[in-house]
Amino acid sequence: MAEISAALVKELREKTGAGMMDCKKALGETAGNLEDAVDWLRKKGLAAAAKKSGRIAAEGLVAVATAGTAGAVVEVNAETDFVARNDKFQAFAARVAELAVAGTGELEVLKQTAYPGTGHAVQEELASLIGTVGENMNLRRVARLSVPAGVVATYVHQATAPGLGKIGVLVALESTGDQGKLMELGKQIAMHVAAARPDALDIADVSTANLDRERAVLIEQARASGKPESIIEKMVEGRVRKYYEEVVLLEQTYVIDGETKVRKVVEAAAKDVGAPVKLTGFARFALGEGIEKAQADFAAEVAAAAGTQPTA
Repeated sequence: MAEISAALVKELREKTGAGMMDCKKALGETAGNLEDAVDWLRKKGLAAAAKKSGRIAAEGLVAVATAGTAGAVVEVNAETDFVARNDKFQAFAARVAELAVAGTGELEVLKQTAYPGTGHAVQEELASLIGTVGENMNLRRVARLSVPAGVVATYVHQATAPGLGKIGVLVALESTGDQGKLMELGKQIAMHVAAARPDALDIADVSTANLDRERAVLIEQARASGKPESIIEKMVEGRVRKYYEEVVLLEQTYVIDGETKVRKVVEAAAKDVGAPVKLTGFARFALGEGIEKAQADFAAEVAAAAGTQPTA
């Protein structure tokens, strides 16, 4: 059997879009002949992903899962909402979320995790699914939270199936108190996160770049008032506090009651659950956020198909 170099496997993978292990097997089956290996993959339906990799995948599903004191959320994209309702796609997203709970929270590690019952990794299973379903797909991101004691609660907005939907949220509450009451509180805070879209857990977690940019805007707005610099400084600090109340989870007004800060809600929960409660983290994934979706020109598409130019 010909020796298969890593460089040759890499070249075949780039050429076909197939998984690493599938590329290695294809080269082994074809004595290291690159073109024969391409044909081998095509015959197996494993090179189909390459043909579709340029198409924008901004639909799909966000999936959440928990086990013990850990939870994970993943985003798996497809080209159309129709595929998001496909049973095989839903099963894949749900299983990947389960694998992520036991993982490290790193995307590349998750992609190389063994996919149960297949003998290959998550990424290769996704390539196979692409070939079966016929759309470009992408395992885009993952987040994982855990606590030494307590709960990781979840919430899914616009759910299409249990644990699957358009927005997925994790909330980690550390406490030795009543697990049932902690979970109830966690789910309510997760609903708050879905609605309020915080950027950071605490003030110390706010991005320095974001804060500097916000402060620069506030300074210019305050100066436009024509007031003295000493007054402007106070105005800016007041507006920065307001900014924190908008983007910091613990400083936000709890949407459940519309008046209490989330920080106070968590502190007050200690009495109910029977032990101090600490909100240690959250994650919020909204399907397709940050993906630049193609704006289809329907008239141009029809004209192109007909071989004519659209009229103004």
